[in-house]
This record gives sequence, structure tokens and C-alpha cells, in this order.
Amino acid sequence: MKVTEKTGKTVEDAVTAGLIELGVEREKAVIEVLEEPVKKGLFGLLGTTAARVRISYEDDPGEMALDFIRSVCKVMDVQAVCGVERRGEFWSVNVSGSELGILIGRRGETLEALQYLTNLAVAKRVGERIRIVVDVEGYRLRREETLIRLAKRLSEKVKRTGSRVVLEPMNPHERRIIHTALQDESRISTFSEGDEPNRRVVISLRRGREF
Repeated sequence: MKVTEKTGKTVEDAVTAGLIELGVEREKAVIEVLEEPVKKGLFGLLGTTAARVRISYEDDPGEMALDFIRSVCKVMDVQAVCGVERRGEFWSVNVSGSELGILIGRRGETLEALQYLTNLAVAKRVGERIRIVVDVEGYRLRREETLIRLAKRLSEKVKRTGSRVVLEPMNPHERRIIHTALQDESRISTFSEGDEPNRRVVISLRRGREF
């Protein structure tokens, strides 16, 4: 939570100064009036004591993520609608609209970069690491379903031929999907080899030891 106390000739002046310092919109802040301005002396001839307020603001990583992604879309001249929801220990941001392929990129590379930068921007503002998952038009779900089907099909090929299969380079999240999809296959073993960003999943027959 961010908190500041400000004084001003009027309550409104003090509130405005506090909102500017915190960088938050009025409707998102909690405002407490600690002291009203009071005129001193007969007919106020000796001046007025300042108004004093306390303004607090609870960081909302989800809203910060939305603000960042909206700013990226604006710069890229992309028309999109963004929504966010809390899912346990992470925030899920979904971007929807038409012709959003530019935000996904080849094999989701642009989407991964957008997610990375969003997490970086939010973490910098709140001062701690926050997990935010960004999706565009349900791409991640479709990609996960595709990878699971691929894993199952290739595992059957490995069983049939006895030869291992090396998949295309994938990011850590996609490799995890492959490993998870085949973790209960008693005859199949999966492991990763190579260095980022060219690290690949290998599917092979289980031969007496774990990889």
C-alpha cells in the first residue's frame, strides 16, 4: 500500500497534490481529511491553517498490467479490448479483438515478449515479482491443446519405431506442457536438451532409467 499526507490551502488542493504524488486516479484512492482549513484571528485577519489529508492506494497488479498492455496496443495502433482476473497466485490478462496476429507473432514469440515486458513493468512499480499471464484471443489454450495432441501422436510413433523424436525449439512453458502430457506414459521418457532459446524436448522410450 502507498500512503502520503499532504497539506494545502483547501482540502481539494491537498488531495490533488497527493494524487499527483502517488500517480493514482481519484476513484482508486482512499482519502481521509485529517484537518479542515480554519481561519485564525478575528475575521480571519491572521490567515488560515492549512488543510491536511491522508491518501492511500492499494497496488493492483492486474490494473497495472492492463494499463501497460493498453499503452502497447496504442503505440502499435492495435484496436483491442483487455480484461483481467485474479486466478489464485497469478493474474490472467486476455486481449481480444480482430486482426491481433501482430501481438502473437511466429509461434507466439511476440506474445511471450509482451508477457515478459508486462511482468517486468508491473514488478518495477510494485517493488516485487508478480506473475501475470497474458493471452491473446485464447491463443495459449489453443496452443496447449495442439501441443498435447502432438505429444500423444509422437509418443505413439516412438513406441512403434523405437526411435527417439526431437521436437522444435520451445519456450519453458511449452516444454512443460509436453512433459506433463506424457508424464504418465509408462514406456515413454521426456527430457530437454540444448541451450535457450533453442532448447528442445526429446521423446524417447524409457530404458531402465529416468532422464
